[in-house]
Amino acid sequence: MSTQTTTPASATTSSTPALAWAILAGLSLIWGTSFILIKKGLEVFSSDELGAIRITIAALSLLPFALRGLKVPTPGQWKFLLISGLIGNLIPAFLFAYAETRLASGLAGVLNSLTALFTLIIGALFFQQKITVLRVLGILIGIGGTAVLIFSGSAQETSSNSFYGLYVVLATLLYGGSLNIIKHCLAGIKPLTMASLALLTVGPVAFVYLCTTPAFEKLATQPQAWEALGYIALLAVFSTAIGLVFYNKLIHMTNTLFASTSTYLMPIVALVWGVADGETIHLAHYVGMAIILAGVLLVNRAK
Repeated sequence: MSTQTTTPASATTSSTPALAWAILAGLSLIWGTSFILIKKGLEVFSSDELGAIRITIAALSLLPFALRGLKVPTPGQWKFLLISGLIGNLIPAFLFAYAETRLASGLAGVLNSLTALFTLIIGALFFQQKITVLRVLGILIGIGGTAVLIFSGSAQETSSNSFYGLYVVLATLLYGGSLNIIKHCLAGIKPLTMASLALLTVGPVAFVYLCTTPAFEKLATQPQAWEALGYIALLAVFSTAIGLVFYNKLIHMTNTLFASTSTYLMPIVALVWGVADGETIHLAHYVGMAIILAGVLLVNRAK
């Protein structure tokens, strides 16, 4: 894999390579599944235990690559790796887990699509990213689609625990910042090296915190804890470690806005998991999916 360089947004949006679309689809599948894995893990572990376990396992899974790439970043890039690790991995892992203690996993997946909106806003405010009417329109269409999905759920999902959705909103704001930092401040570092080093900066913090919780005691005394740990391990390795590598690759191949549109497709995956779990998808859900996809295509084609 050769070192990636920053590509102008205007070029990538007009001729997005097929590989980028394939990575986008794969990330949507992986990350769309993460919400149900979080819910399974929460059956035994608390939200803070789950967040700490997730980041610890993810950092360990990429540790060999991190050690091999220690000399790659310049001294000035380390601070951006730390910031990316904090706002793109550590803090959101805790926020999402806490939100899903009271919020339906499907709704959490829907709200995660706000990442694209915050990516656009932060990029325009702090990184001189070009903003056009069509891009804004595409974002708004996508958000409209997520709203359709939200209000197509049960009354319990859309009202009683909606406050916990604010934790997801905060996480997506942090994701938007991390996306822009990866694109504009860490260009030239290979995706695998970048992901492993970002996790290395926060992995020890997560592990030290984990040691202060009763998580290890639960593994020793509760048989079902090992099954829950298996779900969290899948979440850590695929959604956090592997997903982060391909996400970084996608950012360098295209632009931050295209990469963030993967969050538009996650709710569709979450709904499919709901069907597999016995839930019913109504006509309004399909309408919401179609609106979301229209927004994705418009954002990608906007000049």
